[in-house]
Amino acid sequence: MHPLLPVLQKGLDGLGLTLTLERQNQLLVYMDLIAKWTKVYNLTAVRDADEMLTHHLLDSLAVITPLRRELAKLNLPAGQGYKLLDVGSGAGLPGIVIAITCPEVAVTCVDTVAKKAAFIQQVAATLKLPNLQGLHARVESLTDPFDVVCSRAFASLVDFTGWSHAALADHGVWMAMKGKHPDQELVVLPENIKVFHVEQLQVPGLDAERCIIWMRG
Repeated sequence: MHPLLPVLQKGLDGLGLTLTLERQNQLLVYMDLIAKWTKVYNLTAVRDADEMLTHHLLDSLAVITPLRRELAKLNLPAGQGYKLLDVGSGAGLPGIVIAITCPEVAVTCVDTVAKKAAFIQQVAATLKLPNLQGLHARVESLTDPFDVVCSRAFASLVDFTGWSHAALADHGVWMAMKGKHPDQELVVLPENIKVFHVEQLQVPGLDAERCIIWMRG
């Protein structure tokens, strides 16, 4: 048993999330892969395992319930899966966490750094996640429509929505993960970007502000 499994289970309880033991183990193997690759590729500044669990895994898991709610609202035809684009994904946060916990969502993690996209591909192969792919590209070059375009501490809201606009489906939504409420960024958003919900998040074990900015184009 992974030594951090009880800590993860406690965090999941705090978030009101139920995951199979297989998915919990996948999350922890993923975290171990980040630690292993970071020694060579510097994927993350967080090196401590306990801190990684809180700041990376639980921080990303906090968006799963809100994401499922918004996906359900899209009312896509029965049997049609969801497509999600994680912009500036880095080590795959939150994209890989979403791919593990939501197998009905096809997740593409895009990053301009080739070694980070390669890491995503390695995780997809190691964890046998057919719904995950890493893509080495600039988000501005993507035009396939995604139901959700998300980012985690990637860029300002103006840049994030501007660069990824062509990749958002007509019915789609942006999910921007932020720390403190980004008042200044919201003020300068163009009129065609509609913020329809600012959602506060509570991350178990993390004494810091977190929120999601939900937007439509």
